[in-house]
Amino acid sequence: MIVFRNSYFLMPIVSLCLCLPAYAAEENSAIPTGNGAYQDLVQLLDEFRTFRDPAGNQPRQIIRDTAGQAIDPVDDFSASAIAQQRAQMHTFQSRLEDMHVAAWDRHQQADYLAVRSRLDQYDFILRHTRPWARDPGFYVDRALRVTFTELPVAGEAHAEFLAKIRAVPVLLNEAQKHLDDVAADYADLALHNLEHSDGVGHGYPYRTTPPAGVLGWYDDLLQRAAVQPELLPEIQAARAAVQTFTAWIKTRRPTWTAPAGVGEEAFDWYLKYVKMMPWTSSQVVVLGQRELDRLWANYALERHRNRALSELAPAESAEEYQQRIETSDQRIRAFLKDQAIITIPEQIGELDTNAPWIVRPGGRNFWEEIQFRNPSPDHLHAVIPGHRFDGILAGEIEHPIRGKIYSAARVEGWATYLEEAMLQAGLFDDQPRVRELIQIFGIFRAARVPADVWLQTRQMDVGEVVEFWLPRVPYLDRNVARVDAEIYLRRPPGYGIGYTIGALQMQRLLADRKRQLGDEFNLKEFHDQLMTMGRLPLSLIRWDMTGLDDEVEKFWDRKAMP
Repeated sequence: MIVFRNSYFLMPIVSLCLCLPAYAAEENSAIPTGNGAYQDLVQLLDEFRTFRDPAGNQPRQIIRDTAGQAIDPVDDFSASAIAQQRAQMHTFQSRLEDMHVAAWDRHQQADYLAVRSRLDQYDFILRHTRPWARDPGFYVDRALRVTFTELPVAGEAHAEFLAKIRAVPVLLNEAQKHLDDVAADYADLALHNLEHSDGVGHGYPYRTTPPAGVLGWYDDLLQRAAVQPELLPEIQAARAAVQTFTAWIKTRRPTWTAPAGVGEEAFDWYLKYVKMMPWTSSQVVVLGQRELDRLWANYALERHRNRALSELAPAESAEEYQQRIETSDQRIRAFLKDQAIITIPEQIGELDTNAPWIVRPGGRNFWEEIQFRNPSPDHLHAVIPGHRFDGILAGEIEHPIRGKIYSAARVEGWATYLEEAMLQAGLFDDQPRVRELIQIFGIFRAARVPADVWLQTRQMDVGEVVEFWLPRVPYLDRNVARVDAEIYLRRPPGYGIGYTIGALQMQRLLADRKRQLGDEFNLKEFHDQLMTMGRLPLSLIRWDMTGLDDEVEKFWDRKAMP
């Protein structure tokens, strides 16, 4: 029996197995019958995590400046270093295949598939996505972050800043050696971000007038360095390196015509064995388009129903917006408790918000159009009981595997599921115009699904995706559309589909569990249970919770990576 040690709810797995169909997956001949025990799987995951830790055994280059001083080490993306990593991955995977998984119980077998998906994801990056060779933005991102440093700096912070700023010229020089297979979309996005504000600024320090891209942020840093002039030469050298890198990209851009993404065959393999989704990319597109139509229909009906009501007005000040956040938080917490939706441990205090108050000279972007009218949709998704709440509970899981596995579709699927689920549960019965905002959130998430697939399967480029989205998503602006397309193209494949498709998986799990338990089903227990099971791929959680193996049985016969 496996018990997930979570200080909030202790529920042995065995309690989940009542009224379940007989388990048949262990008869699958594709399940490994090697020599390794479950503890070997635990050890393998720990070794892999150390291998993947930048502070661990990743190949690093120790670079020294002209004075002989060590510069912040940078990752080594040379052909020999990548070959070294691939060789290590082969060793990990060989050990994984030599385990006696057929003798383990269902919960341990689910852990095995989860670990295998983690290894496969990184191996896929080494073989297919290869951002160090295909994406100049891979290096641009690293050159940008140091400019957000608050000055003045002293002590350890001073030494850390110097190491990072001195690493920028080295990093960008190395980039020119490794970028030998650049895709057009990646190049264009990098150039845009080097010279223009993205218009969104997720995670950026606030500026009334945003700096003009990475170069603009270096100018901003130079201005702030007036309080610490000894830093100016290092900052100027880094900025010059960024400028040189920009010119280098522009010179080579005409020759970079390859498509981005990974192609349909590779993407389908990734969906099955890394994302562990039971659908092909073409099936995912159908699901996404169906959800987009359904949510648009709901939105149309809601607008008609509310036609005599006043529109929601955006907040007019930071104070008014903060009050709306606090009110939303109180309403949501009270609803979750009063309607027995999920347990909120006493330790869960204030969890902040996802979108700060910003006054933009060009007007509000998509997220602000929603948030400033009513923060509830994103508060559910990103705060409670979504991301921040979810993350706290996940951090309490002490299980040696499930406390260390992260599935983006589980995380985003849970958060997206909450939006419409809480609407259906009655949270917005007295806020009809907020129901419209919930539908708009769902529309954007559903619109991501076909676009994400088309980007990865090379059927659309970023510009085409932006034009696909703009007429289909209320309030959507061009900046958010471009940034969204960039995020989901440049992250590990399939992140963009995880919101809506993950929510569909959550709905399927809910339906399965209700059908199994009938009148014994309890929504609060269901949600509490989910929080204890780790953030595994949802197909594995479904199998673990219900015993239904119709999805998981497809994953055992693992084909070679294309």
